[in-house]
Amino acid sequence: MTDALKRLSEEGVAIWLDDLSRKRITSGNLAELIDQQHVVGVTTNPTIFQKAISQGDGYDQQLSDLAARKVTVEEAIRMITTADVRDAADILRPVFDATNGQDGRVSIEVDPRLAHNTQATVAEAKQLAWLVDRPNTLIKIPATRAGLPAIAETIGLGISVNVTLIFSLERYRAVMDAYLTGLEKAKERGLDLSKIHSVASFFVSRVDTEIDKRLDGIGTDEAKALRGKAAVANARLAYQAYEEVFSSDRWQALENAGANKQRPLWASTGVKDPAYPDTLYVTELVAPNTVNTMPEATLEATDDHGEITGDTIAGTYEQARADLDALERLGISYDDVVQVLEDEGVEKFEASWNDLLKSTQAELERLAPSEG
Repeated sequence: MTDALKRLSEEGVAIWLDDLSRKRITSGNLAELIDQQHVVGVTTNPTIFQKAISQGDGYDQQLSDLAARKVTVEEAIRMITTADVRDAADILRPVFDATNGQDGRVSIEVDPRLAHNTQATVAEAKQLAWLVDRPNTLIKIPATRAGLPAIAETIGLGISVNVTLIFSLERYRAVMDAYLTGLEKAKERGLDLSKIHSVASFFVSRVDTEIDKRLDGIGTDEAKALRGKAAVANARLAYQAYEEVFSSDRWQALENAGANKQRPLWASTGVKDPAYPDTLYVTELVAPNTVNTMPEATLEATDDHGEITGDTIAGTYEQARADLDALERLGISYDDVVQVLEDEGVEKFEASWNDLLKSTQAELERLAPSEG
């Protein structure tokens, strides 16, 4: 047991692992991380699965069976990824039970090619929830414009959701609104609101990557002084928005009916720039009722030398706003940055999905039984 991760948990930050593979499940590594490093949840995405399936032979037996049945590559991917999520959910089930459903969660993403199709996203969310068939699953839906009504509809059906790819404060407010709308629909349908959970995945490191690139292009001392400040400022202002929405009269009515708050989840917390501390997006974003989903390297770094000094968000809103305003004065458009990041985010997940299709197809062909 390490002090840094223990302190982080005690401050109200749920530690989730941003990775999953069959090897992690079968080797006992996931169970070990839960037992020894305070990990209480797992997130996946198309990139994570693409990496897992293309490395090692952990999937050969299942792929061989799927090849023998001549299933389509899409069906093969669904069978493989939902099997991993189901197994991980079973390992995390004691955490789920102990936290009354708040943690012990495993997230699985809808096909990213559906990011701009509301109806197909809802249909896919229903299908994934049915296929995994575990109460501690979260279905990941991207916070695109088409994703917002899909989030409201999916929540309204009683399916718990991890909203992903949130970059802007305006879009984050729209996500919280979609969650409340979904809860209101669920209430009208007579569903038990206490069983519905959600997190809003607000992306962090990519904001610095994009803005720092633009600051370097400007090159002045004033611009250099703002490097590495935007991502934390943006996330802190997101927490301010969360506090506002979840203290409103509209929320109060839902809470009285048994609803759970949608927690902010800090995603993309691996530091991309070696000039910054490798625990930057953990230590600077400590606040109650949040989730930090970390790649393993960030988890290990926090475990090894993370300094957790209590709440690092309270009292920072004025400075955070000033940092973002300073960027605008330098000619860096916040609206443009967040739109570029959302577009890139969808494209990257789509590209990973296409790579996943290709590598899985190649594996199915390699393992197909010879005719005769």
